Formats: sequence, C-alpha cells, structure tokens
Amino acid sequence: MINSMTGYGQAQGNSNGVTYTVEIKTLNNRYFKANIKLPELVAFLEEDIDKLLREHLSRGTVNYVLRLKDVSANELFNIDEAALRAIVERLSKIASSADIKCNIDVGSLLVLPGVLVPVSPDEKAAEQIRIEILRTTQQAIDQLKQMRAAEGAALAADLDAHCEAIGKKLKQIGARTAVVLQEYQKKLKKRVDELLADARLKLDEEALSREVAVFADRSDISEEIARLHSHLQQFIESCKGKPKGRPDSANAAAGRRLDFLSQEMLREINTIASKASDSKITHCAVDIKCRIDRIKEQAQNIE
Repeated sequence: MINSMTGYGQAQGNSNGVTYTVEIKTLNNRYFKANIKLPELVAFLEEDIDKLLREHLSRGTVNYVLRLKDVSANELFNIDEAALRAIVERLSKIASSADIKCNIDVGSLLVLPGVLVPVSPDEKAAEQIRIEILRTTQQAIDQLKQMRAAEGAALAADLDAHCEAIGKKLKQIGARTAVVLQEYQKKLKKRVDELLADARLKLDEEALSREVAVFADRSDISEEIARLHSHLQQFIESCKGKPKGRPDSANAAAGRRLDFLSQEMLREINTIASKASDSKITHCAVDIKCRIDRIKEQAQNIE
C-alpha cells in the first residue's frame, strides 16, 4: 500500500542516567532531504542517523531533532584552564599598565572562543551512546512509518474513489463514440437533402460517405481512450501494491510513479476533449479532468 509523506514520530531512551529524546517530522518533498539537529556531544552520529533515515524513508523533507536531558556539565564540556589563565593574566597586565582598577568576571570569559571545549567521549562511551541513540531513532522511525501508513490508507481510499468515477465516465465516452458517428451521418445527410431539395438534385452517397469517413478519422479518440484506460489501471495497481512485472523495490517510492501516471492521464483526456465533437463527450471529459487534477494534488502527498 502507499504511504503518505507527512508524519510524526517520537521516542525516548535512557543510558547512564542520560535521557535521549528523538523527534522526527516529515513533510512533502519531491526528493529525500534530511535536516538533522544534534547536540555537540553526539554530533559524530550525524552520518549514522542519516543512513538509518534513508534506509526507511525514500521521499520527503525529514526534520530530525535529538535532545539530551540530565546530562552533567562534565560530560558536555571541559574548561581549557591554560587558555583561561592566559586571558586573565593579559587582562590583569593591561589593567595594571593603564592604572585601571577593575574586577575580572571569570564567568563572562567562558564565552570566548577556545575557553569551553566540547567533550569527545572515548571509544567505549561513544559506542554505547551510538547504540542507544540509534535504537531510540529506530523506535521513532517505526512510529513515524505507522502514521504515514495510516494516512496513506486514507489517501488510497480517496484515490480509489476518483479512479472508479473516472472509469465510469470513460465507459460512457467509449459508448458514446459510435453513436456520435451515426448521428453526424444522419445530420449531414438531412442538411444536404434540405439544401439540394430546391435544386432537385440527387445526393451523391459516395461523397457523403467520404465526408463521414473524414469526420470519423478527425474525431477518432479510440487510441486516447485505450491509453487513458491503461494508465488508469496502472495507477490503481500502484495504489494497491506492487505494479505487475515490477520488483518489490520499485514500489518504494510509488509517489513518483503515480505523479507521472496522473500527468499522462491528464494529457490523454485533454486530447479527447479537443478532438471530441459532441457535447456529452465534452462534459464527461471535463468531469474526468477535474478528477485527475484532484488525483495530481493527492499524488504530491504520497511517498
């Protein structure tokens, strides 16, 4: 089944007294785009997280946020005492030489570059952090995928209703096509008979047949109907599951295929509407076009 590109997932994990909270929000995007926000302490995990997200999500803008709670200051940063001492000594020397009396606020010096140094965990601690965060991330992804699947089911139901309506209108157009040719021949013959009545001339049946043949060729929409029907069936199959003759991986990003098929359907119905010389066919074509426009909008939401 198809999945929506919008969704939300959240999960929490705990290791060594530190709480890890992962939030993932996804929005529509033609391609995959990950925005990953990590605390400096675990910034080394960005590549692993990006890889995990790509394994499970094929399209959409993915906003990933990791928050840490109950982390001690010693685990977040170190103070470069040598750098801080050098700064204090230089400031004191400047104040003394300029005969300035002032108190140096050590706390305000911590914001200077190079004074506070982020802590890099050792190899063992880094691996433990990696395992816990990726496990929590996987839980958030699972929750996200459940939501995307639920929204995808709702989208599939809506698309199925539109496809069913299009199929009915397409049958009406097909049935009407043969009738239109017969009606045109009758109207043409009647009009010619009226024009020739006063002149007392006999209608050339061969000429009439040629004119009807030209009209039939110019307004023939059988190929367009067949192609539109084929695109419609492929669209329905893609919504329900794996398209026939395609590998399982081909349906991983069904949205691209559905978007392409909807464009092709729109192309065919526009041709039908332009070639049709019958008001009933035109009305059906307009209804189908409205349905396809709605389908195109919905396809933009599908992964």
